[in-house]
Amino acid sequence: MTIKTGVRAFYIGENQQAPDAIITFTEENENTIVANGTYVDPSLRGQQVARKLLDRLVEHARENQLKIRPTCSYVVKMFERDKTFADVALLD
Repeated sequence: MTIKTGVRAFYIGENQQAPDAIITFTEENENTIVANGTYVDPSLRGQQVARKLLDRLVEHARENQLKIRPTCSYVVKMFERDKTFADVALLD
């Protein structure tokens, strides 16, 4: 399962317009991105695909010294639950 880099997204599938799974973000400012959506096709559920996409987004944030403000319910829940994300998480 290959995670590809898209336009303000990381995804799995043939293309970003019709992904099998995707995590999307916007740029809030030069230091912060907003994780605003996660989707996993039902055929991939139960395989930790959303977590793999989130891990890739967090890797991107760390590589670029960015913080992540989550508005996506999945990312909010994971940031609250898993303290390994504390260095990039901006929770309100």
